[in-house]
Amino acid sequence: MTALVWFRSDLRVDDNSALHAALTGVHERVGAVFYATPRQWREHDMAPVKGEFLWRNLAQLRDTLQALGIPLWVRVVPRFAAIAKDITRLAKEQQCQTIYANREYAVNEARRDEAVAAALARAGIHWRVFDDATLLPPGSVLTRQGQPFRVFTPFKRAALERLSVSPLQLYGKPRRKRDLWLEPPPLPAYPYETSNVPESLWPAGELAAARRLQRFVESDIDRYARRRDLPELDGTSQLSPYLALGVISVRRCAEAALATNTGQWQGGAEGVSIWLNELLWRDFYQHVLAEFPRVSMNRAMRPESENVRWRYDEKDFVAWCAGETGFPLVDAAMRQLLATGWMHNRLRMVTAMFLSKYLLLDWRWGERHFMRHLVDGDLAANNGGWQWSASTGTDAAPYFRLLNPVRQAERFDPDGTFCKRFLPQLRGLSGKTLLQPGHPDLLASGYPAPIVDLKVARGRALEVFGRAMGRSG
Repeated sequence: MTALVWFRSDLRVDDNSALHAALTGVHERVGAVFYATPRQWREHDMAPVKGEFLWRNLAQLRDTLQALGIPLWVRVVPRFAAIAKDITRLAKEQQCQTIYANREYAVNEARRDEAVAAALARAGIHWRVFDDATLLPPGSVLTRQGQPFRVFTPFKRAALERLSVSPLQLYGKPRRKRDLWLEPPPLPAYPYETSNVPESLWPAGELAAARRLQRFVESDIDRYARRRDLPELDGTSQLSPYLALGVISVRRCAEAALATNTGQWQGGAEGVSIWLNELLWRDFYQHVLAEFPRVSMNRAMRPESENVRWRYDEKDFVAWCAGETGFPLVDAAMRQLLATGWMHNRLRMVTAMFLSKYLLLDWRWGERHFMRHLVDGDLAANNGGWQWSASTGTDAAPYFRLLNPVRQAERFDPDGTFCKRFLPQLRGLSGKTLLQPGHPDLLASGYPAPIVDLKVARGRALEVFGRAMGRSG
């Protein structure tokens, strides 16, 4: 009997639910398959830097699986629609009785799996799918009325109640059980666009991810509370690219943090509890993606926010994308994204709110731009963050909260250290000057004048959102 494990956004052998189930079953042989879908990736706005990172991780996964005696087929097809027929044919060729996979929650991925399940059923092949991408499966954290949560704080309380009585179950790295029973075809050529981001910024593989996690929990997590909002410091884990592709499991991350905090989700070391809170935010957005399909379909979580009359000013959007808005913190953050494929989380909120509130541009423009450049692009987290910032999603705070980019710079980059790193023309100026958009010394350096007056823009946003939401600003 042969089993086939279909890898998707779970490019690891450690703590992998589908792989564990296949290896502990009654199968004589286990193989694996991955489908590259470049046209679908393009339609989903996958960043080239993420595509390159995926391919490097895939190459390492292939070697790891071969060392375990598991051949990996990497198939390139244009779109999801081609997978059902191809995987059924592969399963028949390899005399496979069961295909194992870990669930993905976006609408297109769910529809893909429905088509695959139907094709396999017609061929008499079993289909087993597992919840593996979250701490708690979507659908398991509900209100007392049995409904999914729409706001994070009550979701967190309910999730912590479950986690306190249901410890995390992790599957370790499998051991070699047999020799490689079939030599698979070589890895195809990388089938997607390339980027200019140095590979050294994001080393591939499970070992690199594990080392990054170990370094963070040993050296930085205790300082996380006071360093996480300072963009000039490496105060965050920067594990998000590995989590987005499943190179490391979120359960493994939580386990490592809990081990430094006597097993406590709350209390104990402040930095640890705050970082665990971020992992719960990640879970929350995955649950939202699963429970509210509209967010996968380019629609707002809050239907009333569809009444917001966005501006569609291409010139302002281009300036924002290029990091040429005249606000140093915003521009440095956008340049960081272009140069590294990543952006500090505090700055993701600042830049998203600048676009959606101060420029009053449709948040979907920004969401798409981020996805096209982020090495950690993840639909649930990116969409959740953008809708939170634009007051169209799960944020419980009122729409009139706006993060002022100058005040944010005063708090988190007062000396301009971060800004000067990504805006080298400003390196000779004082931090105080950088906190004054439009200052003559800024303009003399060739830096652009502000494209918007913050006070005027704030008033405009309050009026537009107030009217759309049926309230006064």
